[in-house]
Amino acid sequence: MPTPSPAALPIRRLTPRDLSACADLSENRGWPREEHKWGLLLAAGTGYGIDDPSGGLVSACVVTAYGPREQPDLTAIGMVLVAERYARQGIGRRLMRHVVAELATTPVTLHATPYGRPLYEELGFKTIGRAEMVRGRFRPLGPEPEVATRAARAEDLAPILRLDEEVFGADRTHMITRLPAFSDHLRVAEEDGRIIGYAAAWPNMDTHVVGPLIARDTETAKALIASLASLTDRPLRTDVDVRHEDLLGWVKERGLAPLSFNAVMTYGIGELPGDWRRRFAPLTVAAG
Repeated sequence: MPTPSPAALPIRRLTPRDLSACADLSENRGWPREEHKWGLLLAAGTGYGIDDPSGGLVSACVVTAYGPREQPDLTAIGMVLVAERYARQGIGRRLMRHVVAELATTPVTLHATPYGRPLYEELGFKTIGRAEMVRGRFRPLGPEPEVATRAARAEDLAPILRLDEEVFGADRTHMITRLPAFSDHLRVAEEDGRIIGYAAAWPNMDTHVVGPLIARDTETAKALIASLASLTDRPLRTDVDVRHEDLLGWVKERGLAPLSFNAVMTYGIGELPGDWRRRFAPLTVAAG
């Protein structure tokens, strides 16, 4: 029996049962397997994929919606992948067109690599900013910020959710409430008994990823990173909005080296909601 044309293969919704296939697809394209991250995204978001008749996945991506379930305020697209043997055959374009059509009038954001950016521009996405990925072993250097930080407690969840929605610009309760189980460390910054920032460090292969990182100001963001770094012997990795030049310079002085840039892109909206001045790093670029 002849192999069906890729253009004829149906697109379906993925579930957490597809985690291994998604991780295999990542590995096929030279990405880390990132099973821990895939698990979060498939549980909190909606995956889309095309099955390979010979086994595994031809293509996949994940959409994470924020705000009211019936009419989200914002959606993020991430983990857009096409298996090597099906590359450059229009599969990624077809999958993206399908997803954008399903989202209808809901605003969309994504982080694009230089390789993927031309496709997204063709589909009507606009670049509104950049994020820089940095990675390395954090080395304390000189006096550290004096902002008080501590481990998050159960009673902190409600104020964290209020702060997060205010800064992010949309309700992402379904994602943030998973942080205590998903992350190895969840810290808050406090002033006069009030939470003024929070950050998580979650395991990803041999690193700890710092994200989300929400803070009142740069000094608070620095204090949160330093406190997380003191709790791990793994290298840190994070993706920082390039407008936060002071924070980027500070982490580079302390051992985190620049790796790459991603374009922050939107569709159906001119700018992202919320307050970028207090939004330093995403939970993961795959989820906005």
